[in-house]
Amino acid sequence: MDLQDQLKNLFPDHIEEESVENNEESTAIWMQDDPIICKYEKRKGKPITILEGYTGATEDFKILAKEIKTKLSVGGSFKDDKIIIQGDYRDKIMNMLKEKGFNVKRVGG
Repeated sequence: MDLQDQLKNLFPDHIEEESVENNEESTAIWMQDDPIICKYEKRKGKPITILEGYTGATEDFKILAKEIKTKLSVGGSFKDDKIIIQGDYRDKIMNMLKEKGFNVKRVGG
């Protein structure tokens, strides 16, 4: 007897709902012609990756920031139309953005 069967025995009146995927958000992001700039810096001795140059809506860029942070399991923030990711993840971020169809330009190092 697996977990699903046990839950059905505990809650016989429960009706399962289909989970809604969040793929709609990722397809709704506006694509641009200019490349997104991916930079590497050190602040207070710690490495960070900065993404800037997105010309679309701020909400779309925030959605992109959240998606990058969850896929890489890292911390970060969104300030002044820039995505700041803790750590040096330029290669992984650039690959993720290229798969989505963005043009990415690497700056520094």
